[in-house]
Amino acid sequence: MQLTRTPHVVVVMGVAGTGKTTIGPLLAARLGVPYAEGDDFHPQANIAKMTAGTPLTDEDRWPWLDAIGAWAHERAGLGGVVSSSALKRSYRDRLRAAAPGVVFVHLTGERKLIEDRMSHRQGHFMPTALLDSQFATLQPLEADEAGVAVDVSGGPEEITERAVAALQGLAQPSQ
Repeated sequence: MQLTRTPHVVVVMGVAGTGKTTIGPLLAARLGVPYAEGDDFHPQANIAKMTAGTPLTDEDRWPWLDAIGAWAHERAGLGGVVSSSALKRSYRDRLRAAAPGVVFVHLTGERKLIEDRMSHRQGHFMPTALLDSQFATLQPLEADEAGVAVDVSGGPEEITERAVAALQGLAQPSQ
């Protein structure tokens, strides 16, 4: 099922290891919009902290979220997909402040599955040891937030199909 271009800017969110970097580009291709890797917006100091196994503070995250928000703002009305853990409501509020029409695809799954996937990743700075802090920080989407939750069981194409179907159920943003 091929979708036409969407004016949505979609933030693919979730804890580390849910597949944001895998599903994001697949979803963007299906929607016919560009993809931006959220990790690329991190300042080097954040990457160094995470590589060392130190969780980021809110203060560490603000410049990162602002950079993602600026990208989403530039894509408003044009569409795009960007990955961001967006674990807290306050982080999503900050993204929405920059790009009010943004919608979220929250990739969700069992901790055991996510930990297993993380343990098989190569070349990523986020160690499995930080998964507990990610789950502790996670505040799932609330009813008043534009977005959908998508289970990450199965393969990438199956997950992408679920995301596309869920997004089709959302109202189009006002122009």
